[in-house]
Amino acid sequence: MRVLVIGGSGYLGTELVRQAIAAGHETAATFASQPGRSSGAAWHRLDVRDPVRVARLIADVAPSVVINASSGLSDWAVTADGAVRVALAAAEQGCRLAHVSSDAVFSGAHVRYDESSLPDPVTPYGAAKAAAETAVRLLMPGAVVARTSLILGRGQSGHERTVHDLAAGTRDGVLFTDDIRCPVHVEDLAAALWEIVAQPDAAGVFHLAGTDALSRYDLGVLIARHQGLDGAQLPAGRRADTNLLGALDVRLDSRATQQRLRTRLRGAHEFLRADGRSTRNSGVGAAQGPESG
Repeated sequence: MRVLVIGGSGYLGTELVRQAIAAGHETAATFASQPGRSSGAAWHRLDVRDPVRVARLIADVAPSVVINASSGLSDWAVTADGAVRVALAAAEQGCRLAHVSSDAVFSGAHVRYDESSLPDPVTPYGAAKAAAETAVRLLMPGAVVARTSLILGRGQSGHERTVHDLAAGTRDGVLFTDDIRCPVHVEDLAAALWEIVAQPDAAGVFHLAGTDALSRYDLGVLIARHQGLDGAQLPAGRRADTNLLGALDVRLDSRATQQRLRTRLRGAHEFLRADGRSTRNSGVGAAQGPESG
């Protein structure tokens, strides 16, 4: 299988590329500033704001599967318009498309959200992601839209680095006790994405989040302990007491998606003990069947 990972040099993209190469797929990936370190992939510089370059790249690579794991955060031209350009080009070439979305499309008003829940974003980033979801599904009804939450793993995520610095006293700030999400391990997420896109009948919205709902503070304590640091030293605060935009409590319900997966989406209590080293039924292959939050 020939695959293309848009945003392949990012945190999730790096793991997607690694798993694709390990599975023996002919792998191409894009980067905005610096290529990734995987030597088994063909790397291409891409600005998703350029419709001509997007269309030309997908035509030249001619992949059977495209996973769009890029993120421009609240930059509408990247996060929303860029996703539309990728979908248009993939549709033109007849590629399978998976678009990675985020729990930021929800306001938190209902706390628990399953795959049928409609977006009601309260931030510019969430609005861009919601617009991208709508456009992708209209342009490519057979596409996969995969919503996820905080992505962690191997101490390399932004959240894990922040916790390390806060616990070590080398960074200012607090971890919110009222900001709740369902963290997922990057390896589980990537494996689940590859498994879904390998299922010909998989289309529409899927939720790929861990089973544990945790505040950013409680998650930080787990991360600190995992890294051998004193979690009691972590500064705590309430997001509700700040002027920051964003939902407080958003819990992605992934049970319906999990039922069609062999990859198990572990909760943070489990994967922060094992950190990807436990045995689980996951991977990339023809028999199985795209930083958010």
